[in-house]
Amino acid sequence: MGIVRHFGRWLIATSQKLNCPNIHSSTNIRGLYHHKGEVQLSRLILVLGGARSGKSSFAEEIVTKLGGLDVTYLATSEVRDQEMADRVAHHQNSRPAEWTTIEESRYISDVLGDLNEGAVVLLDCLTLLISNLLLDDEEFGEGDYGFNRMDKEEEIIVEVKRIIGEAKERNLTLVVVSNEVGQGLVPTYKLGRVYRDIVGQVNQLVASEADEVYITYAGIPVEIKELGMKIKRQFTMDN
Repeated sequence: MGIVRHFGRWLIATSQKLNCPNIHSSTNIRGLYHHKGEVQLSRLILVLGGARSGKSSFAEEIVTKLGGLDVTYLATSEVRDQEMADRVAHHQNSRPAEWTTIEESRYISDVLGDLNEGAVVLLDCLTLLISNLLLDDEEFGEGDYGFNRMDKEEEIIVEVKRIIGEAKERNLTLVVVSNEVGQGLVPTYKLGRVYRDIVGQVNQLVASEADEVYITYAGIPVEIKELGMKIKRQFTMDN
């Protein structure tokens, strides 16, 4: 608990030192919401967070502000048991009925290619998409897997790059929800470690291309890309 408290204090203090906008208040973050009438080019927003951190709720707030009731929701989950069915039903009931929901567990880039130009899209979530592509309807034991790791990594990264490319090509506002899986314990089984590593690589890829990156803690979103870029520049500037 003390570590989290000290981290929060450091984050706020650092942002103030670097003249960042109010990172503890999502509604005050510069550039989150554009004004009506502005020409809006393609926009990629990544929302990270742990389990039950509030990342999906915050992502829904973003697309509601940007698209109102004209939002396309891309659901990547596959219902395999009652517990997952209950989770899906809860998410469905929590978002506006007017939103267009498309259920696609693997080929998201193809779906984006068929959307109207300039659409506001919420992809929830990237980590389930990775899991679906990784397992590909196969059942493996915890200590092994029946695929070539390098081939799978390349397949997944290619699909994610296609997603980013389609969003830019079609001038979409794409909000992507993804789990931060690298801050917990190291998985004890091989497949879990492979999954964790690929998710980390993909999150870095999307973050590098994103216009804005947020992470949620206990329902509180924090913009981290602008802050991170300012910190990086401190160490890359010529003296």
